[in-house]
Amino acid sequence: MWFSAILFVIVVLVMALLLVVSNRQIIATARLHMEQLVNDSMEKIEHLEGTLNIESDLDYFQDGIYLSIYDEEARFLYGRIPHNFENIIGLRQGLVQEAEQGDKKWFIYDGMMTFDEFGEVWIRGIMPQTEVTSAISYMVKPAFFVLPFIVLLAATTGYLLTKRAFSPIKQIGETAKKISIENDLSKRINLGAGNDEIYQLADTFDIMLARLEEAFEKEKQFTSDASHELRTPISVIISECEYAIENDSSKEELRDSLAVVLTHSRKMAGLISQLLMLARTDQNKQQLDLEQVNLSELVEMVVEEQQLIATKKNIQIELQAELKLYIEGDETLLMRAFINLISNAIKYGKEHGCILVEMTKEEEQIKGYIKDDGIGIAKAHLDKVWNRFYQVDGSRSSKREGIGLGLAMVKWIIEAHGGTITVESILDEGTTFYFTLPEKIKEH
Repeated sequence: MWFSAILFVIVVLVMALLLVVSNRQIIATARLHMEQLVNDSMEKIEHLEGTLNIESDLDYFQDGIYLSIYDEEARFLYGRIPHNFENIIGLRQGLVQEAEQGDKKWFIYDGMMTFDEFGEVWIRGIMPQTEVTSAISYMVKPAFFVLPFIVLLAATTGYLLTKRAFSPIKQIGETAKKISIENDLSKRINLGAGNDEIYQLADTFDIMLARLEEAFEKEKQFTSDASHELRTPISVIISECEYAIENDSSKEELRDSLAVVLTHSRKMAGLISQLLMLARTDQNKQQLDLEQVNLSELVEMVVEEQQLIATKKNIQIELQAELKLYIEGDETLLMRAFINLISNAIKYGKEHGCILVEMTKEEEQIKGYIKDDGIGIAKAHLDKVWNRFYQVDGSRSSKREGIGLGLAMVKWIIEAHGGTITVESILDEGTTFYFTLPEKIKEH
């Protein structure tokens, strides 16, 4: 309705403007035609041997214009004058005059020429303004007759176009309502291909919904996995405490129960610590304590420490690293990352096997890998090993002692230092973790 009302006002204003312009143009054209007719008639009058000669084809009434001829004393000589027109307007050469007599208005134009022996000869053109206004009225009546149809057509077309244009918004609203009622973030607007702003908005909403769904699913999975991992140690602690209280246990039995409680308590503390760290990383609150770190020395210390554990499985760790590879990073977090990677290789490596750790420098990048010859990972699981709490099924998971947070933390630590990490593996042949970190040369 607003659109139709505004359109109606605009159309009326435009038509009024056109009529005003047309009115002026018609009047100007009529006056010009009258002037031209008077000037053309002057060429048909001549003076010969003391007598005015007027060509016979001079028409004293043409196109609604009356022509009349006067001498220099304004005496009527020839021509026609409109009925009931009082010719009292003085002669004025080259000027269009307006006169009102009775209920009529007139345009008057006078032209003059001079003959030596006769004197001045005037030709007057008289045209009623009704001739002009009638032409305008022919325009006004059809215009006002067509106006309602134009507005109706425009309003109908505008309604259909706006309804079609806003149908995507209606679809967006309905989808949002369904999501709210059904609590289902898997629904999408799916407007399809389109380049205008509404389609771009819908596409943005779909992307946002996908990210929200992913975030909620991760949160649900994270909560479920954390609950599952905490449930086992808590159950063990409770059962050991109940056994120690309800039974007449010896000191040795009590000591064994306390040892079990201590082990699972430490496991819970480690889990909570890792969960806290991951929560901080999600909120970008985990700060890096940056300093210049000799990565060669750091990895060498980790290898020496882990070799003690690897020896129990008769696994040999070989380190091949260039000296003095420096990086600006958090030494504690970097050490944790390499401990997780190497301990992972030990955990899933074969007895009497070998773990190779290598680091080199290439174009201001420290590149390296940690390779084991253990049980490997199936291709179906490779892209999921970075997920929190993810444990590969089968023989690999049966040997696990961790909680599935180690690789997730490794990935965050490497990426937080501006690096990258990837994994390649062949089942029953071994796994290789490739990493890159930006080098920062130590300043002297």
